[in-house]
Order: sequence, then C-alpha cells, then structure tokens
Amino acid sequence: THSKRRRPFIFTSTPSVVYPAGGADVEGWDGSAPYPENSDSHYAATKALAEKAVLSANGPDFSTVSLRPHLVWGPGRDHMVSTIIARGRAGKLRRIGPFNKLIDTTYIDDAAAAHLLAAERLAPGAACAGKAYFISQGDPRPNWDIVNMILEAAGAPPVKKSIPYPAAIAAAAVLETAWRLAGAKSEPPLTRFVVRQLTTAHWFDISAARRDLGYSPSVTIEEGMRRLADWLRSAGK
Repeated sequence: THSKRRRPFIFTSTPSVVYPAGGADVEGWDGSAPYPENSDSHYAATKALAEKAVLSANGPDFSTVSLRPHLVWGPGRDHMVSTIIARGRAGKLRRIGPFNKLIDTTYIDDAAAAHLLAAERLAPGAACAGKAYFISQGDPRPNWDIVNMILEAAGAPPVKKSIPYPAAIAAAAVLETAWRLAGAKSEPPLTRFVVRQLTTAHWFDISAARRDLGYSPSVTIEEGMRRLADWLRSAGK
C-alpha cells in the first residue's frame, strides 16, 4: 500500500563500475554497458556491488536510481583539483602517452543538478526507476588538455615532460607492492589503475539522462575553469 512505500533512493555511483580490467577505451558507452567480471580497483568493484544491490531493490514500494558522474571538479570539489595543482607546482606531474585520448568530465554544479532532477522524477514506475545513468558535460576533451586547464586556473605551469607507458605501469606496480609490504593505509602516489585511466579514453552517451531525467549540462568547461580560477584565488589556493 501507499503507506508502506519508502522514500526514493538515489545512489551516487561511478562510471568505473563498468570499466574492464586491464584498461580499455570507453567511448560512447551508455547504461546498457555490462559489468565486467573483474575490476582494476577495489573502489570500482565495491561501487559495482553497491550499485547492483541498489538497482535490484527497486520495486513498487521502493524506487531507486544510480547516477554515474565522471571526474567531478569545480569550486569546493577539492580532492582531484588540489592533487593536480600540488603535483604540478612541485614539478611531479608527467604526461603518460598517448596524449590524445578523450575524456569527459562533470562540473560540480551539473553533478548536483543531476541529483536534484533525479529526486524530482524518481517514483514507482518512473522511466528512471531501477536504472543507471552516466552524467557528464557531454564534451570530451584530450585528457592532458583538462589537466593543463586546471593548472592554468591555478596559475601553475602546464605539464610538458612525459614518461613512456611501460615505465609508468612498471613504476606503479613497484609502488603498489612496496605500499602493500609496508602495510600502508594510504594509497601509493601512482597506481596501475590511475596509469590506465590516464591513457585510455573515457566518454559516455548521456542521451538517456537527458531523456529520462531532463538533464542538460549548463556550464561549459571554459566557464567552469573561470569559476574555478576565481574560487582558487579567493580561497588562497
């Protein structure tokens, strides 16, 4: 009955739940992409388990939906941006080829808007109920262009030095082993998962989110970078 219905549940997932182990280009994938048998990271594997549980719980008395925003950045979203800026200023960033792989990102305001739209539309029998949606700007750019735009917003120099992929993946494997043997709680500064993320394409078909959620990115990457630069200056970062 209506009285037994629980409040709708919106799960914030990640596109990496469908990334195949070993790294591969993800180009134009939509919500029909299957889960892989194995994953390159515990983060992606556990997110996939949670997403499956959330979507399988969808029913007449409990509506659920999963949103997969990709690489959320912008004012107030400090983790990824701060890491890039800190390593860039310290001269510790290296481009890992190939350099022309396209990635799509999500400006923080648009990520929030997608969740608000889902909250408005999610109900028993709604088009979005029980489904997963990729969320992004719908504007794929070369991966290192995005990194350098963030550095420019911070007044930091662009990344120019490079390291071959085999050297990067070997270094990441050594670091992972060293961290594991040391019993470190933190993640090493470079992992094989990150190396593969930086050297493969990741962009998505967001037409389902446009159709079922009414989602439409409202901030261009250039405008988002201007806002980011203003925020970094005002925050003294």
